[in-house]
Formats: sequence, C-alpha cells, structure tokens
Amino acid sequence: MIEDATTGGFIAPVAMEDDLAELFPGDRGVLDPEVRRTLALILHRRFLLAERNRTEWRTLLDNQTVIESRLNDLYIRLVVDHEHGLAYKQQIRIEELDIPILLRDTPYTRSETLVLVHLRTVYERESVAGEAAPRIDIEDVEQTVLSYFTDADGDISRRQKAVRDAMRKLSNDGIISEETTGRYRIGPLVEVVLSAEKLTELRDWLRETAAERLAGSDAADAEEALEDVSS
Repeated sequence: MIEDATTGGFIAPVAMEDDLAELFPGDRGVLDPEVRRTLALILHRRFLLAERNRTEWRTLLDNQTVIESRLNDLYIRLVVDHEHGLAYKQQIRIEELDIPILLRDTPYTRSETLVLVHLRTVYERESVAGEAAPRIDIEDVEQTVLSYFTDADGDISRRQKAVRDAMRKLSNDGIISEETTGRYRIGPLVEVVLSAEKLTELRDWLRETAAERLAGSDAADAEEALEDVSS
C-alpha cells in the first residue's frame, strides 16, 4: 500500500499549484517548455549543433531519455554524436510494420553537392596541414565549383546564384558559418554529411565527367575541372 499517494483506495488529488501551466488553450503536454522547444527544434532542423544551439544542446543532454522516448513514439530515432557535437533524427523503417513515414529524405541538390565536395576537400586538406578551423572565401568556392558546371546550367550569372544559394543552404544547416562578408569557416559537420567514402565516389564521378568534357568541345573548362578535382 502506498500511503502517500492514495487515500482510502483513491488516488490523492494533485494540488492545483503543482499542475503544469498550459502554454496554449487545451494544452495536454507534460514536458517543460525548454524541453518541448528542444524536441521541436530537433524535428524542425536537419541538425542540432552544440556550438550553435548551446542552450538546447544542454537541455538535450539533460533530458535525452524523455526526448528519445517522444521521438520513438513517432518511429523516429535520435542520433547524438558527441564527438562532433551534433544531433539528428532518422526515420525508423521496419518491413514487418506498416509505419507511416513522417520524415522524407531530402537530398542535397546538384549545386549543393558540388559545393559540398569542394568544402569537404578543403577541410580535409587543411586539417591534414594542422588547421583546426579551415576557412574559405566565396570567390574560391565559385572559381572551383563553376568549373564543374556546363552550358546547360545557364549563363554565368545564373551559375553564380546557384553557388551562393547552395552556400546559404549549407550555412543554414550549420556546415559552414560566415565570419565576415564572403568568408566562411568550415565546420566538422562536413565530415558527417559527406563521408570520406562518399567524397571519393563523388570525386571519381567528377573526374569521369570532366574527362568526357575534355574529349568534347568544352576542353578548357574540363581541364580546369580536372585540376580542381585532383587537388
């Protein structure tokens, strides 16, 4: 018998002042506001970064079990990478279960992938050289990535816009951060998004594509692209 929780066989009423305050009309949530915000942020963003979201990261670590439980109820897995200081979600898929898919795989566009390849290459090169926080200028990104484009990608203005839009997207995802106008720091998240194996695969593809262009009419651009991919 649990005397402090029951009275004459009935559940003891909870004092009104101990009830969680409603955050909105009809609110039946039981999590504290800061935990709810962290959970919502994980669902909303591709990544939760310790460096960029310090408060939410601390809240996640302090309440990881309950946040994981809420996500698991939706057939979503939480991955916490302490080494890189990031957390992200994955859709659980089980063949034996008819699971509603809440998370849709949204791959990076071709332009974003080309920019990623260059950023990952620079990050790898600078890290080997002992640079803890590699940096890059937008002009460097444009010079290299534009050499991968073809006439089908439109005129130079359209290609530059595609590169800058890609940089903006990757900045929003936390892969890069703009320190001053046009100068970016490449974060370790680039290693997670683009593994060494995938980088090698994409480099091989770019070499093959550039070699094909070299055999055609775009010889000058193709030679430049081959040099960039090989560096």
